[in-house]
Amino acid sequence: MQSHDTQDVNTLSVIGLGYIGLPTAAMFASTGLDTVGVDVSRRAVDAINCGKAHIEEGNLDELVERCVQTGHLRAVMKPVAADAFIIAVPTPVGKDEGHSPDVSYIQAAGLAIAAVLKRGDLIILESTSPVGTTGMLAELLAQARPDLSFPQTAGEQADVCLAYCPERIIPGQMLRELVENDRIIGGMTPRCAERAATLYKRFVRGVCHITTDRTAEMVKLTENSFRDVNIAFANELSMICDDLDIDVWKVIEFANRHPRVSILKPGAGVGGHCIAVDPWFIVSSSPERARMIRTAREVNDLKPHHVVAKVDAALTANPEATVACLGLTYKPDVDDFRESPSLEIASILSRKYAGRVVSCDPFFTALPDDEARDRAITFVETEKALQEADVIVVLVPHSAFHGFPKPQNKVVVDPVGFWV
Repeated sequence: MQSHDTQDVNTLSVIGLGYIGLPTAAMFASTGLDTVGVDVSRRAVDAINCGKAHIEEGNLDELVERCVQTGHLRAVMKPVAADAFIIAVPTPVGKDEGHSPDVSYIQAAGLAIAAVLKRGDLIILESTSPVGTTGMLAELLAQARPDLSFPQTAGEQADVCLAYCPERIIPGQMLRELVENDRIIGGMTPRCAERAATLYKRFVRGVCHITTDRTAEMVKLTENSFRDVNIAFANELSMICDDLDIDVWKVIEFANRHPRVSILKPGAGVGGHCIAVDPWFIVSSSPERARMIRTAREVNDLKPHHVVAKVDAALTANPEATVACLGLTYKPDVDDFRESPSLEIASILSRKYAGRVVSCDPFFTALPDDEARDRAITFVETEKALQEADVIVVLVPHSAFHGFPKPQNKVVVDPVGFWV
């Protein structure tokens, strides 16, 4: 009888086909592994089965088409049996004061795959999660499938292996970074980690670093919290310089000439599904200790309101002025509006100054029409906005804006340093 240690993974199921799940599923399928993607969105499932990616990401469309044509990738709406499962579903934070992590999507995914689990299966959680979530998932599965054993009770002899392997890729370069970046693979036991590493090595050229599930969970949160703290320094510095009427861009340029100083660029805030969310997971786990991490989050959440205040001042000086907001996604050259501070700024201004605010973004079609209506956002062509608006607010420096010179005889609010 074949042992669990050498058991091959011949079929893979990826639960969640969003910005992480779909590229991951396509990469595994490209190696010849029979891969089934699972998502609750009929639109996503239908698009993938037609050989199209439902998100904008480099050459992902071509990769999906090729994998569907070879028969190695398909999508369904309910889990089916497989040898390995990768869970890549959202883990948002609540709107409560403590920004409590919401792991309900992980729990739902776990319960969904519980019915099709069998002895020898491997489960890998990729969703960014609070420390202890992999263990929580194992407990949930143990309750749902008492006929199977899991690592928390059976250790290395468990029927089902569980591991945590966080994604660490950036939109716009996902396919390249999936292959080249190192991976941190935390198993509930050493065998769990080794089995997960063997699976990822089908396409990962970076080093697969083996550790425990709780350590791997903390590594992911640490990476994004470190970045958030450093961005908060830049954003706070920019607001201080505004108060003192000093050019923050010159301050940063000169300060960075020190051999041991490397200040990041300030912006309109912090957005996306990682940096704007993950630090709260650490804060929720250790609220009394995580004082700097909490403060950094609060500073970065304050920056959009600082930008709005600057626009308010310009409109107070010219009560009839119109406004154009350039760039609403959470970062340049991606179609992702999740947690976007620029989208929030445009929403606040559009509601506050109804009929006087327009927005421009090359990826505007990725924002659902109903959400744009709810936020009172009106999109227009960039050239028209730059010609007709009195106040220009640059929020995201998309490449599509680079051909336009800085408007003359207009008020320019530029928290990203686009026309510095």
